[in-house]
Amino acid sequence: MSLDTGTEALARLAEERVDHRFKGLPPDAEGLTVGELAAQRRNLFSDGFATPVLALSAERLEHNLALMESYTERHGLAFAPHGKTSMAPQLFHRQTGRGAWGITLALPHQVRVARAFGTRRVFLANELVDAPALRWIAAELERDAGFRFVCYVDSVRGVELMDAALRGTGRPVDVVVELAAGDGARTGVRTEAECAAVADAVAGTETLRLVGVAGYEGEVPRADPDLVHAYLRRLVALAVDFDKAGRFAGLAEIVVSAGGSAWFDAVADVFAGIPELSAPVLKLLRSGAYVSHDDGRYRDVTPFNRVPEEGALEPAFRLWAQIVSRPSPEQAFANAGKRDAAYDLDLPVAQVIRRAGTERPATGVEVTGLSDQHAWLRTGPGADLEVGDWVGLGLSHPCTSFDKWQLIPVAEADGTVVDYIRTFF
Repeated sequence: MSLDTGTEALARLAEERVDHRFKGLPPDAEGLTVGELAAQRRNLFSDGFATPVLALSAERLEHNLALMESYTERHGLAFAPHGKTSMAPQLFHRQTGRGAWGITLALPHQVRVARAFGTRRVFLANELVDAPALRWIAAELERDAGFRFVCYVDSVRGVELMDAALRGTGRPVDVVVELAAGDGARTGVRTEAECAAVADAVAGTETLRLVGVAGYEGEVPRADPDLVHAYLRRLVALAVDFDKAGRFAGLAEIVVSAGGSAWFDAVADVFAGIPELSAPVLKLLRSGAYVSHDDGRYRDVTPFNRVPEEGALEPAFRLWAQIVSRPSPEQAFANAGKRDAAYDLDLPVAQVIRRAGTERPATGVEVTGLSDQHAWLRTGPGADLEVGDWVGLGLSHPCTSFDKWQLIPVAEADGTVVDYIRTFF
């Protein structure tokens, strides 16, 4: 996939027709292209958008992109934000345009999406043993000399399966040994001795090339700063030991990668102390939730809470729903539910109420549950809420917010919609 072809694919997103596939958009926009609708700069609140509708803040989105660009530059980190969060090639393009080395992904399908829109560097933070997917990756590497792909390995058996699938292909597939974050953690090799055995297995193939080590500190059991730092130091020590053993001989760079959205400050701290190795080290951070941030889980765990002098991410999502029933003074129902809002970590939070063009805090209004298409609201004494009001909901967990919406309006602070983000889940 050439860069020009990727740019053309992004441009074609604006040519897609607005129709029944895209919820929340104005019914009278049917038949317009996305580009034509964006050019109309309609207002989210007064120009025909139907509830429920999820919107991204244009200003906060830009703020978050700029903040992580400056943070990674300041700490000498390469950045491959995790694209599974949004699965939005337009956002991938903005992220790489703001200095990201490439995009992290988790599944072969996600790599196909990224490649269809011109992504040149992909870090697959997962094991890959599916033969058809491996052969497709090999074909992409053969077709495009500028394509860089790296994925995890964590077992000798996995190496054997990869090697069997890739025999007869051209360029070797670059791999990193994944070090598990501890006993009971998710994937990854549990001990350093087993890491060496996996590395030996890679060295015994012609289809794979060992280029570094990686892991995910977010899986450290009972994580706290000391435990997370200790795990990251183990990861760095593994890279040092592999290098001393000559396992990285001939490489132009050595990859050392970690970093979700909860502990990237610890990654910055520990990776700053990586010693000089036989080749330059690509210190690759992979945090992805920052692009939209949230009003729940990631608001609570973001490292910027620990290092406020470095800045602060801003929640860019808001889900707008409408009050459709007010059966009692203590209860109301809005027309957004599990099909529309993330709920796997925390319930949505009622933030603001809009009535007749006026917005005010959602005082005394609490979301207590979600049905498929309804939000259950508890209303306290004095809560001013009527059927027909719009309620703006803050969401927790970006990954399960993006995946419920195929086309997301990007709105400025006054409600002017300036763009639409297409997702591919």
